[in-house]
Formats: sequence, structure tokens, C-alpha cells
Amino acid sequence: MNTDFATSTAPVTLTEGAKKEIKKLISQQELAEDYGLRLGVEGGGCAGMNYILGFDQKKEGDQEYVIDDIKVYMHKAHGLYLVGMEVDFQDGLNARGFTFSNPNASSTCGCGTSFSV
Repeated sequence: MNTDFATSTAPVTLTEGAKKEIKKLISQQELAEDYGLRLGVEGGGCAGMNYILGFDQKKEGDQEYVIDDIKVYMHKAHGLYLVGMEVDFQDGLNARGFTFSNPNASSTCGCGTSFSV
């Protein structure tokens, strides 16, 4: 199977709350058909790595997944850091925004978007 166009099981999960918020954002921003949700990591942050979450076009080296009709793009190299991660959306009195529950993180920062492995 050519993994450049794979729509097999994604290495991450989106909770119902996250899916609802992502679909709302997609409809509000009226994104072009070739845009999808980009999940990834980048160096930086207080714990060493930051999560990437945003809308983007597919790039070379990306794998494509479909989670409940949401196109998800992830660079192949990022799967090592993200496999098993759950993305949620909190809309409560104490917090509002996306949260990341990553079993690969050996430590996380209080900001919730920075981690180390």
C-alpha cells in the first residue's frame, strides 16, 4: 500500500468534542477542499517539543488519514512521537481549547502544549 495516500487507521484519536470543534472551525473558515487538519511536533517549548495543530495543505512526506470525515495530515517522522495520542477539546470554566494526552511523553509542561520524550 502506498502510504502517501493512505486512509488507514490513524495513529491518533480525536474525541467527540475535538471532532465537533474541528468541524465547526472548518465550516467557519470555509477551507479549500485540499486543506486538512495538520497534527505534528516541532522543537521548542518549555519541555523541548511543541504540538502542531492547524489547517494546512498536504506536503511531501505526509501521511493522510480520515477521522470521521476529517482529513488529517501528519508527517511520517512525527508518528513516532504521536502514536496513541488523544486530542480533546475542553470548553469549561477552568479551560478552553485543545488538549493533548500523549502516552509517549515522559514529561509535559503546565501549558499543556509542550512535552519531552
